[in-house]
Amino acid sequence: MSVLKFLVVGLLLMVQTAHAALPPARVPRRDSVKGRPAIPRLPHNRFVAQYDSRYSIINHKFTTINGLKLGIEFKNRFRTGAAVYFLSTGVPTRQAKPDNAAEDADAQLRFRYLAGYAGYVLLENPRWELSANMQLGLGSVYVLYENDDGDLDKTPRDFLGVAEPAMAAQLRVFRWAGVGTGAGWRQPLFVPRAIQKELNGPVFYLRANVFLGELFKVLKDREPLFTQVGMRPE
Repeated sequence: MSVLKFLVVGLLLMVQTAHAALPPARVPRRDSVKGRPAIPRLPHNRFVAQYDSRYSIINHKFTTINGLKLGIEFKNRFRTGAAVYFLSTGVPTRQAKPDNAAEDADAQLRFRYLAGYAGYVLLENPRWELSANMQLGLGSVYVLYENDDGDLDKTPRDFLGVAEPAMAAQLRVFRWAGVGTGAGWRQPLFVPRAIQKELNGPVFYLRANVFLGELFKVLKDREPLFTQVGMRPE
């Protein structure tokens, strides 16, 4: 638990430091977040569904980790929800093969987990935002291998905990579209040290974002598709 406490405390310190650097708004507006630049709050809380594909290097192999996130974003730009993640492909493992494994068979590490996440927008203007995020997950990890009979077999599942602090940035190219990037660290918990050494490491992503609500509004109001209205700081 000491590793988890360290990660949580570190994320809280990043949030406090970012807030200390923000100049207080002299005349807060009703529709802006108190103590932050006069950026309009969201008009209402909104549900968020996102296919979350991120990348990592596990055992020196570039790996994709697929996931699906469902959550809610509040008016003050605090986000929370749940997600499910699984390794898209097996990763060669350094774990000892079971006794019934074929002599020349490859063994692959597999894992999946459910996670709760929380995030907060630290800095923002109509064009871009910077946010801090934390995910805490629980799942399982096992080794998939080919046995002496040529069939696929797997080791008993080990309980897996995951802590993943990250920072993310998003740039809106148009009101309804943008690009996002982020980076963090995945720290396995409650697993044997040998597995922990194989799974911990940096996590990063780069994705295109489409904001369907804004797109529908632009189309409904018959505005130019590539409009820049509302994209510049006041």
